[in-house]
Amino acid sequence: MAEPEIPERLLEGYARILAEVAVTGRRLTREELETRRQLGREAAEAGHQLRALVRRHLAETRADWPGAAGASSTDAVLGAVEQAVDAFADGFERAQRLTVRREEAARREFIDDLLYGRSDLGRLAERATRFGLRLSRAHAVAVATGPEAYTESDAVPRSVEAALLARFSGRKILLTTKDGRLVCIAPGSQPDVLRYFAKQAHAATDGGQVAVGRPHRGPGGVVHSYDEALEALDLARRMTLDEPVLYAADLLVYPVLTRDRQAMAELVRSELGPLKEARGGAEPLLRTLSVYFDAGCVAAETARRLSLSVRALTYRLERIHQLTGSDPSDPMHRYTLQTAVIGARLLDWPEKDL
Repeated sequence: MAEPEIPERLLEGYARILAEVAVTGRRLTREELETRRQLGREAAEAGHQLRALVRRHLAETRADWPGAAGASSTDAVLGAVEQAVDAFADGFERAQRLTVRREEAARREFIDDLLYGRSDLGRLAERATRFGLRLSRAHAVAVATGPEAYTESDAVPRSVEAALLARFSGRKILLTTKDGRLVCIAPGSQPDVLRYFAKQAHAATDGGQVAVGRPHRGPGGVVHSYDEALEALDLARRMTLDEPVLYAADLLVYPVLTRDRQAMAELVRSELGPLKEARGGAEPLLRTLSVYFDAGCVAAETARRLSLSVRALTYRLERIHQLTGSDPSDPMHRYTLQTAVIGARLLDWPEKDL
C-alpha cells in the first residue's frame, strides 16, 4: 500500500527558519519548537510514517539550503535542522503514545465488557469486529493459571501470543489477561487453536493448569464459555484434579450433582458425617476414600498412591465401614459413598460446615 502523500503544511515555516538561521546563527525559539511539535502530532494523527517524514525534512533541507551559507553558518543550519526534526519527532511520538494508550484502554474496556457480559449485546458485537471477532459465530474460551498473576505486558503472555501468531497468523484469535490469568478466545470451529494455546500456556507457566469452555454462539456465548472455564478451574481445585488441561464438556456431571445443593449436603452429612469421630478427624479417611475410588477400588494401587501398606489401607477401609455403616468394597454401597465423596469435595466439606 502506497504511503499517504505528505502535505506541504506539515513543513510550514521550515524553509524560513533555515534561511534566518543561516544569516543570524540563532537557535529556534520556544514558539517555533512548539509549532514543530504540534505539526508532528498532526502528522501522527493523520497516519504518516515517521521515517517518511524525516526523509521529507532532509529533502526539504537540501532543496532549501541557504545559498549564502558559509562554513560558520553551515553548523548553525545543521543545528537548526537537528532542533526542528527532534521537536517534530517528539510531537509525533507523544501523539503515538497517546493513541496507543487510548487503544489499550478501549481494548481493555471491550475485554471487560465481553467477559463480564456487560454492555448492549448489539453494540458489543459491533465493537468486536474491531478486535477481529465475529460474535454472531460460536466461540470458545480457554483460561490458564500459573504460579503468579500475569498482565498483558509480562513475558509469559507475550511468549504465548508470539507462539500463537507464528502458527495461526491468519486466524481470528484474541489473547489477553484477566484477573491474573491468561485468556484465549477463538472460533468454536477451530479447537486446534485452543489445544495449542493450552500446550503453550502450560509450558510457559511452568506447569500451570488450563481449562477450556464449550463453544457457544452469539455475543453472550463468549462469557458463557469463559464462565465454564473458570468453573472448571475451581472444580479442579476442589476435586484436586491435576490434569494439565481440563475440558468443561468432560466435567458436566459435577454441576449436575450439585444442582440440588441441599440434597447433596444431606447426603454428605448422613454418609460421611460419622467420619468426624475418627482420630485425626474426617479428612484422612475422606482422602483415603477419594484415592481408593480414583484407583478403581484396587487396594494395592491405592496403598501405593497413599504411601501406605496394604494392611494399613485395609484397616482404614474397615474403620470407614465401622463409622459409616457403608462398606467401600461392596458394590451396593460404593456408588453412594463415591457420590458423597464427590459432594464433599464440591462443597468443601469438612472445612466448611454444611
